[in-house]
Amino acid sequence: MADRKVLAGARVVLPTGIVDNGRVIVENGRITGSGPADAAAGSPAGAATDAPALDLSGHWIVPGFVDMHNHGGGGASFTSGTVDEILHGVHTHRLHGTTTVVASTVTGDMDLLARHAGLLSELAEQGDIAGIHFEGPFISPCRKGAHSEELLRDPDPAEVRKLVDAARGRASMVTLATELPGGLDSVRMLADHGVIAAIGHTDATYEQTVEAIDAGATVATHLYNAMPALGHRAPGPIAALLEDERITVELINDGTHLHPAALELAFRHAGADRVALITDAMDAAGFGDSMYDLGPLAVEVKDGVARLVEGGSIAGSTLTLDTAFKRAATIDGLPVESVVRAISANPARLLGLDDRVGSLEAGKDADLVVLDAEFTLKGVMRKGEWVVEPQLG
Repeated sequence: MADRKVLAGARVVLPTGIVDNGRVIVENGRITGSGPADAAAGSPAGAATDAPALDLSGHWIVPGFVDMHNHGGGGASFTSGTVDEILHGVHTHRLHGTTTVVASTVTGDMDLLARHAGLLSELAEQGDIAGIHFEGPFISPCRKGAHSEELLRDPDPAEVRKLVDAARGRASMVTLATELPGGLDSVRMLADHGVIAAIGHTDATYEQTVEAIDAGATVATHLYNAMPALGHRAPGPIAALLEDERITVELINDGTHLHPAALELAFRHAGADRVALITDAMDAAGFGDSMYDLGPLAVEVKDGVARLVEGGSIAGSTLTLDTAFKRAATIDGLPVESVVRAISANPARLLGLDDRVGSLEAGKDADLVVLDAEFTLKGVMRKGEWVVEPQLG
């Protein structure tokens, strides 16, 4: 007998808008219908089913979150962890609604990064992660943030290609300071191989950023952070990245990395279809205050903020995407449909996964999140199985 689940009574967020008193039907791990609960018989959402409905009145159902920039969680690092540690970190984020995650690395020895990419590619082949994002070592020492300066190098296309090849077809994205020698050629090489070239940890001028976009870059790695500030005479990369329709801008909405006005500026100028909410999480996400390692660097997490022990730079975040969603919909006052696009649909599209995830449409994986009226997470489903089963009452 088919494994059917019917979720009814919630406000369901679909690509076409919000459906009040909506219903989502799940069968054998996939969505087979979504829409109004009172849809006419014979329509996908109104089709008869022998499964009892779970009444989610007073709740929201949104697509599972897609995090395209995440370094770890639950005490585990995606850069250096064992298979079991990485899987624990992935599960930690699933508990917070992230049903699809790209594993991000940080700057390290090239041979070590290449070997670890092989391990991560196996997890990608198994479907545990969605791909690999190399953040560093091809970044600017002027904007290195929480990266080890002595391990940085120019983005020579042959060196960049070494990491891409080590990922065995599972490289999703590489962050580059494209103004460095070899940067533009590396962008072109990545674009030719179907890998996202992201501009980040950069000291580029406005004009150099425009060149990189024309060469094929399509993402801004955590916009505003680790790049020159917006200036009225020297606008730098921020203006170029916000104004170009070919660029999707990552934002870390944790209340530490960005002022709410900066977040609003990005949404207003780029539009909700060009924003991807990310965590940039490190080991401490979902784990707590303590001392950690981020690659070769020591990090102290205090009051939920991660900073390098030496120098005090912000070192990633402890954010989970359920918190980012709630903050965007409440403190920032963004429309729920815009938040869903930024946290699910847009990253899914960028990663080439939008045929399977990113929206609550028939035929896609049954990845979804249940939120209460205050946008607090109450349930998480991945491929039709509850990761967090809603406790209602």
